[in-house]
Amino acid sequence: MDLQITGILGFIIFIADIWAILNVIQSRESSGTKLLWIVLILVLPLLGLLIWWFAGPREP
Repeated sequence: MDLQITGILGFIIFIADIWAILNVIQSRESSGTKLLWIVLILVLPLLGLLIWWFAGPREP
């Protein structure tokens, strides 16, 4: 049972990371800034996602 919950949470984080990366790619930030955000999200999946959520590039 615990393994199923862990797998589901991992899958949800994976989908959220893909969504965040797509939003970063579509932002108007410079290529270097986009690359840094993408690396942060990939290296630290949950923490990078949370940092991006609160401090990431936003459209006006």
